[in-house]
Amino acid sequence: MRTRRLGVHGPEVSALGLGCMGISQSYGEPDPEEGLRTIRRALELGVTFFDTADAYAWGANEELVGRALRDVRDRVLLATKCGLVPGASPGTMAVDGSPAHIRAACDASLRRLGVGTIDLYYLHRIDPRVPIEESVRAMASLVDAGKVRFLGLSEVSPRTLRRAQAVHPITAVQSEYSLWTRDPEEGILPTCRELGIGFVPFSPLGRGFLTGTVRSLEGLPAGDFRRGVPRFQPGNLERNLALADRLQELAAAKGCTPAQLALAWVLAQDPHIVPIPGTKRSRYVEENVAAVDLALSPAEAEALSRLFERGAAAGERYSAPSAAMVDR
Repeated sequence: MRTRRLGVHGPEVSALGLGCMGISQSYGEPDPEEGLRTIRRALELGVTFFDTADAYAWGANEELVGRALRDVRDRVLLATKCGLVPGASPGTMAVDGSPAHIRAACDASLRRLGVGTIDLYYLHRIDPRVPIEESVRAMASLVDAGKVRFLGLSEVSPRTLRRAQAVHPITAVQSEYSLWTRDPEEGILPTCRELGIGFVPFSPLGRGFLTGTVRSLEGLPAGDFRRGVPRFQPGNLERNLALADRLQELAAAKGCTPAQLALAWVLAQDPHIVPIPGTKRSRYVEENVAAVDLALSPAEAEALSRLFERGAAAGERYSAPSAAMVDR
């Protein structure tokens, strides 16, 4: 497995990480045992960067990731997040970036993960009621206490990132980025480059859409959260399928899968980008990891960029309630 550095001064990790959310929620019925096999297969293939959060199945995902990685703790970089909390209504979420919550959430994550230190600790969403300086100072106190090594932010605007960086070094920013979600190129990605901060794309396969396996809402499991995502709705889906079909053609010509081609494009955008495709199946980990060694010529990368130009995807990437929690 090739390695990359998270930003100019961050830790060295595998060039591809594993997003663990889907093992426990959002994509149909969880299968914890297969999830454990998936994480362990990733380890066997050289993946050293694992991403979870206290909001994923409200702690269950952290517990599972902790079980899987406890015996290899010194070989991996473990990332988790805080800041999302259950909302006032069932099935909803809210944001809490208060210092008291951040400190308590860190202690709870340490217990669930079964570790003494979290390698990379993100604020999952920015709390508009709390100045980012207060949230980051609380996170920095966790670094001083030896509970956290590096700090990160998720779905953050360039302005907020600069304010945070003035308080304590930010090692990584996490946001959705893929061929069909290129919004970060307009602000946060250039800001990360300028400040020497690593960039960690989640959903680099478009929540599975770019794999070519999603053709209709009916094909998704009951309770799959994509049933509520605008890009998967009738009207938008048909337009997006035309893009997926073209990606399939380009992948066939390249002799790889659409997922591998999509990941190779993301990897080619910057040497400090470390995508974390999520999956709950070990066979897809094998497919994804192979993308690290898939070289794209400048012409191939440019052809993909033209096909998936900014704004090419039909529909918003989040439902309205989720979009409201993104810092802009």
